[in-house]
Amino acid sequence: MPELPEVETVRMGLEPVLAGQTFARVKTNRADLRFPFPENFAKRLKGARVLDLARRAKYLIAHLSTGEALVMHLGMTGRFHVQARGEAHPHLLGDYETETTDDGRHLHAVFDMESGARVTYADPRRFGYMLLIPEAELSEHALMRGLGVEPLSGGLTADYLAQRAAGRRSDLKAFLMDQRIVAGLGNIYVCEALFLAGLKPSRRAAVLATRGGKPNAHAETLVAGIRSVLEAAIQAGGSTLRDYRKANGESGAFQHTFRVYGREGEPCLRPGCQGIVRRSTQGGRSSFFCPVCQH
Repeated sequence: MPELPEVETVRMGLEPVLAGQTFARVKTNRADLRFPFPENFAKRLKGARVLDLARRAKYLIAHLSTGEALVMHLGMTGRFHVQARGEAHPHLLGDYETETTDDGRHLHAVFDMESGARVTYADPRRFGYMLLIPEAELSEHALMRGLGVEPLSGGLTADYLAQRAAGRRSDLKAFLMDQRIVAGLGNIYVCEALFLAGLKPSRRAAVLATRGGKPNAHAETLVAGIRSVLEAAIQAGGSTLRDYRKANGESGAFQHTFRVYGREGEPCLRPGCQGIVRRSTQGGRSSFFCPVCQH
């Protein structure tokens, strides 16, 4: 499943083609993805101008001149291609599939823009989806209303984490992956952020707060670690695990700088640490950590 940096990389690739542009024609090649396409999907998009292309958690949101928002989720294998006017070949914006086919069987939606650009969406496993939601209802929609703070926004502070963590018995990893607390974080970047903060994934979330519910040094260090990991990953174009590609068709590069994720049995990269990276299972997902410098 793509996490925040991968979705943000795709957003940055789509923005020059969609933002400020108008849909000339829209075609869907099937009735549904994970959910059915909205009723009259193509007709409702035709003639609509994209005012802004945003990201909320792991969702892409195109705010439209019609007063609706096109909400898109990539699922596990969703990918976009963009072909600008005059270009011979499309650019791959996101690819998470294990098998790549060129026969068009998995091409499910085509968006032709008045600029001459074409955006296509393919999804072999069809776990992605697209919805049209009235702007007035967007913040209270079931997909959005429960989301926590954006980790790269000013809302993520040590005080916020401490308030939410105080008294919690759940472990740090589950706490950070709870989309109701921090939106967009997933397994990879939680493992990496906890390493930077020197905190073991299995430690109780309450470690971030004093008995009075105030933030402590752990909370401060963790906020800095989350920001550092996400910013570096976006700069690198995300992480390539299987076939993910960034906006220009190249592989994301952040996986080459993983400090713990996927490094079971390898030496810890923290200067002076003699630990060996371990893997454990939490909530059915692999956690990677150094047992020596993460406490």
